[in-house]
Amino acid sequence: MKRLDTRDPGFEPAFRALLDDARETTARVDSAVAAIIAEVRARGDSALLEYTGRFDRWTPASPEALKVTWQERCDAATAVEPEQRAALLLAIKRIEAFHVAQRPTDLVREEPGIRTGMRWRPLDSVGVYVPGGKAAYPSSVLMNALAARAAGVVRIAMCVPTPDGQLNPLVLEAAELCGVTEIYRLGGAQAVAALAYGTETIPPVDRIVGPGNAYVAEAKRQVFGRVGIDSIAGPSEVVVIADATNDPRHVALDLLAQAEHDEAAQSILITDSAAFADAIAAAVATELRTLPRAAIAGASWATHGATITVRDWDEAADLTNRLAPEHLQIMTPNARALLAKIRHAGAAFLGRWCPEAVGDYVAGPNHVLPTGRTARFASGLSVFDFLKRTTWVECEEAGLTAIGPAAVTLARAEGLDAHAESIAARLA
Repeated sequence: MKRLDTRDPGFEPAFRALLDDARETTARVDSAVAAIIAEVRARGDSALLEYTGRFDRWTPASPEALKVTWQERCDAATAVEPEQRAALLLAIKRIEAFHVAQRPTDLVREEPGIRTGMRWRPLDSVGVYVPGGKAAYPSSVLMNALAARAAGVVRIAMCVPTPDGQLNPLVLEAAELCGVTEIYRLGGAQAVAALAYGTETIPPVDRIVGPGNAYVAEAKRQVFGRVGIDSIAGPSEVVVIADATNDPRHVALDLLAQAEHDEAAQSILITDSAAFADAIAAAVATELRTLPRAAIAGASWATHGATITVRDWDEAADLTNRLAPEHLQIMTPNARALLAKIRHAGAAFLGRWCPEAVGDYVAGPNHVLPTGRTARFASGLSVFDFLKRTTWVECEEAGLTAIGPAAVTLARAEGLDAHAESIAARLA
């Protein structure tokens, strides 16, 4: 774990090194992914069956077996504990309400003889990829599918890998409650290829969303253009800005909540107290003694974690803007005032009673967020990712007479005579 202090002469190069910390996988999978995509495009379902047998350790009896049946979806509901189902329903209610509130209204602008406007329409179909290798993630179903449903998407197809052919009831029940129209037990780059290009069994979609491993991320990169994608997600990250009035254990757990995702995750504390930074480091060490995922979280904290001691909160805001973190927790007096100074963050969580983990499940805003400093130019998943804009123009004769001559002049200046004449002919 790195310890930095803005008062140290060597702070700037040390901080730049932190910014340049390459946490994304260095494994080259582009050629392997390209081969998988090519096979799925060429052989369709037969390639899916082969890859499922190779990577998920079970071979479907037929292409139809890739699709989760209605009966299997019903059976999942009975296997989910009442407490878990109640938690899903609470999360769904809050997430859907937040996303429905985002829906934009159409725009119409009236001028004499001219009307212009912009309309919003949902995508026809969306593919949701849900990880299913190391763990099951019903929350990933909620965040992706509910945003699509709130936008009005009619067809939501979900792919989830099922190692050894085992379905996770909680993931299936989440899909059912979120209105997922079809579910395929399919993972990896082959799932992305199937969603992008379609096979005999799986119709193609218009956009693919959802996290995955390096193969899934690379596959999304390679099919972009054929379909839309949400983003190429990297390892998770959090910046916690906290003063010494906070409970060290709470802050340590907030840092470890991100660290336990992945050995490449990054957790950074920014504080105005060196003694508090020391207390946090000690509290993290204590928690790692009993944390079930201590091996993962400990590796993340040791390799990529950091504490930064600053002179004041303005300095903290400047450093945060340079870090542009996926998640930001502000645990200082008047957290909103400090947030106002921060331009770049995927999502912010304000106050000591608002750990980032609540946003992963039940707060309402989406937890699919920009990583790797891309919050400088990107935003989290929202209803807008599942909508398209179409602008329109309606001109009457008087309207074209008013603005057409200027268009003719510009078209001729560009040497596009047919453009100019298509307007001028109507003005003659």
